[in-house]
Amino acid sequence: RIFVLGIGFFTLCFLMTSLGGQFSAKRLGDSPFTIRTEVMGALESRGLLRRMSDMLEVLMKRMDILARLENSTDFHKGDEARFPLDRFQPAAGLMERIQAIAQNVSDIAIKVDQILRNSLLNGKVMEGRRDQCEVPRDPKYPDCAGKVEWMRARWTSDPCYAFFGVDGTECSFLIYLSEVEWFCPPLPWRNRTVAVPSPPPPPRVQAAFRRDLARLLELIGTGKESLSFMKKRIRHLAQQWLRAARRLEQKLAGRQRDQKHILIHIGFLTEESGDVFSPRVLKGGPLGEMVQWADILAALFMLGHSLRVTVSLKELQSHLGVPPGRGNCPLTSPLPFDLIYTDYHGLQQMKQHMGLSFKKYRCRVRVIDTFGTEPAYNHEEYATLRGYRTNWGYWNLQPTQFMTMFPHTPDNSFMGFVSEELNQTEKQLIKANKVSSMAVVYGKEASIWKGKEKFLAILNKYMEIHGTVYYETQRPPEVPAFVKNHGLLPQHEFQQLLRKAKLFIGFGFPYEGPAPLEAIANGCVFLQARFNPPHSSLNHEFFRGKPTSREVSSQHPYAEEFIGKPHVWTVDYNNSEEFEAAIKTIMRTQVDPYLPYEYTCEGMLERIHAYIQHQDFCTTSSLPPSPKTKSPAMQSPPSLLALSPNSTHLVWSPSAGRAPQAWPPVASLQVWVSEPQHTCTETCRRHGLVCEPTFFRFLNKEEVFLQLSIACDSTEYEMNHLYPAVAENVHECYLQKEPLLFSCAGSNAKYRRLCPCRDFRQGQVALCRDCL
Repeated sequence: RIFVLGIGFFTLCFLMTSLGGQFSAKRLGDSPFTIRTEVMGALESRGLLRRMSDMLEVLMKRMDILARLENSTDFHKGDEARFPLDRFQPAAGLMERIQAIAQNVSDIAIKVDQILRNSLLNGKVMEGRRDQCEVPRDPKYPDCAGKVEWMRARWTSDPCYAFFGVDGTECSFLIYLSEVEWFCPPLPWRNRTVAVPSPPPPPRVQAAFRRDLARLLELIGTGKESLSFMKKRIRHLAQQWLRAARRLEQKLAGRQRDQKHILIHIGFLTEESGDVFSPRVLKGGPLGEMVQWADILAALFMLGHSLRVTVSLKELQSHLGVPPGRGNCPLTSPLPFDLIYTDYHGLQQMKQHMGLSFKKYRCRVRVIDTFGTEPAYNHEEYATLRGYRTNWGYWNLQPTQFMTMFPHTPDNSFMGFVSEELNQTEKQLIKANKVSSMAVVYGKEASIWKGKEKFLAILNKYMEIHGTVYYETQRPPEVPAFVKNHGLLPQHEFQQLLRKAKLFIGFGFPYEGPAPLEAIANGCVFLQARFNPPHSSLNHEFFRGKPTSREVSSQHPYAEEFIGKPHVWTVDYNNSEEFEAAIKTIMRTQVDPYLPYEYTCEGMLERIHAYIQHQDFCTTSSLPPSPKTKSPAMQSPPSLLALSPNSTHLVWSPSAGRAPQAWPPVASLQVWVSEPQHTCTETCRRHGLVCEPTFFRFLNKEEVFLQLSIACDSTEYEMNHLYPAVAENVHECYLQKEPLLFSCAGSNAKYRRLCPCRDFRQGQVALCRDCL
């Protein structure tokens, strides 16, 4: 009897659980993707109810038989009969309860059967709609039919389609293509809630300069030597970042700044990209990229923005909201970040896993790009047609979305890094302790020293030579015996070495690293080789494949062009006399420690603040009209430029009225005409200015040629990174057809180019005088 009682109770619980599970599912009709499953589940539920009703009836009969047998057995026990009789009464009550449950189950089964018949009928109607879906012929959606055809053939190629409900039916294709992607029009029979005006977005949280870097160190995480290196650097410079933040806060005088949600994805440190850097941190490998990323993290954090840091593909997918699958579908929800800072490896990973969302959100991306990406390499179609395509270009981003280590490519934004800034007491102490006959060689890898015996022998006649070449057990044979090799030094010990040394000498590699600036900041003179001919992607293996045609005239062009003598000497190392004369002069020359403002913590904070506040690549701008489509009603408005007082160039007209919204402000614009075979970068620099590519749109007009007294027998719009320009020998003028190709780089003996130039802040070439 106890066993039967347990069976009855278990059956009742099982019944309630089964019914609860069925009725807690989504309602029929919530989504056509669930109808078939719902109907099948409901039919099974109806059968289950009937089977359970039958079970309870059988159970009741067996209880009745058991009770009778027990009554018959106990009746012959005489005086003990009252005890079995007492036990039988509860059994009779249980049987009555089971009878009542059976009746209730029977009633429920009848009602559920009625509901399911109606639901099945509705399901058949809906299934009929699914089978009867036709591809709409809407001129607003010209790609719809082709996309449906593609889905028919390949919808099983990526599990993400099934994740969004695609099941192989025509309607599921159309629903996906109209509601998840946007290639087809919405289906009229789809249930859609009436659009309710959304409440205004809450006010943005204001960014506040931070007073502590501890939280940033937690965000960076652990597990890689590269991350440990970056955290050590941030700790070392913490007080300088804090002082710089206070100074910039005072300079901005309480100006409102919205806090941005920023994702920092360091792609080259992910396992999927190979992460060749982390294992080499302690073995003399290149640290320039990690120096820059550490400083970017510190600057963004000190400016008060909300950060997420990832160095793994799995974390990236989680933060972006990537659906399960192979990356062909859009994100599952709107992108939660205002900005994403990454590198070329991270950019490739995002493209592979974001589907169409990458095209939608790429305007929010900022790409940290050491050597720069010129517009001719960035434009996919143009690069393919004109032979500029490489493994790193063709992204069709705005060129200023690429951010470089040095300001060598005005088409890109200058991000930079920082060097440690000395106070006056430290500078005086360094000058007092300098050893005029001590030199340190720039190069931690033994291969850099190979074949340099001739230079080292000359240098050894005048100076004691120190090296910091990595080795494990034996001294590298490439390093001569007269060189005092300290091995790989921690950063603070390396700085102590630089503070003693008079000379920091480079042997041509590595290119454009941070070490020469650190040496100059610690009172060293930097001696480097002049390259003749200049190194570029056309003649040097290191630059081959990089998305730039820039010609590098020395190991460190920024030091040569922006700093120069007495801190930087650039000589021909193939000329022994010139090399030896430079060493003698350097030994007699007194220099103070020097650091350009743009490489201080305050300079970098100022620059990144300006970029975040003013750079907006998500607002589209209209294309210049083609002459073939231009009508009298579409003629260009009167020029906003005027001839300068000395009639040599154009400036923004004082009578132009209200200036258009632009950053940098248009008041800083000057238009100059280049000489043949000169780039706009060179042209602007000759006039003490900087080329500003965002201003090209103001001078890409026919009347500008007239204002500059340039005769044009014909004017054409074409896609060419040298335009706008004039071929003077034939009086042919050319305007730019594709705004992504506006470029400060590039020259040709045939053309004189129209160049947009601007002024710049002292020590801060990235910003004009009124840009902050």
